[in-house]
Amino acid sequence: MNKRLFVAIDPPEDIRVQLAGLCCGLPEARWTPSEQLHLTLCFIGEMEGATFLDIREALSAISFAPFSLRLQGVGFFPPRGQPRVVWAGVEKSEPLLGLQRKITTRLFQLGLELENRKFSPHITLARLQQTAPAKVGKYLEINGLFAGGPFTVDRFSLYSSILGRKGASHLVEQIYFCGENTTRE
Repeated sequence: MNKRLFVAIDPPEDIRVQLAGLCCGLPEARWTPSEQLHLTLCFIGEMEGATFLDIREALSAISFAPFSLRLQGVGFFPPRGQPRVVWAGVEKSEPLLGLQRKITTRLFQLGLELENRKFSPHITLARLQQTAPAKVGKYLEINGLFAGGPFTVDRFSLYSSILGRKGASHLVEQIYFCGENTTRE
């Protein structure tokens, strides 16, 4: 059975509460449920069972030190044209960029073809359909100074995602703690 996979950092509950406070005020927005708020480090895509096991094992070899992360600001994608995603931003963090590079390098070593987009750390707050850009602009005016954290990052997770009519539901497949070979299923 194929699994649609991604690697992410989960914010702690107090940060989720702060982010949930941003999840209102835009018509026709499909807000991300609080329990699904995450910072994607790498989208892997659909993988078959044997490759999934290889990925799970490869990620367990990644070692990193805990680091602090802060959320800052809100914005939208794409930068030009009709807004489709509203997000909370992340302050520049070299340890975060280093962890993301370790993960993608390890997955490339497995021979996986990953998206070739520049890593833009964010937490998706909502998906939009035909929301007027002026309304998105007003939302950004009201919430643009958002700041959350700091919080400690001492783990990341491998997720599978199942797409449904009401959006995706996510399942933690494996949690990887800082240090080497310290995973939990």
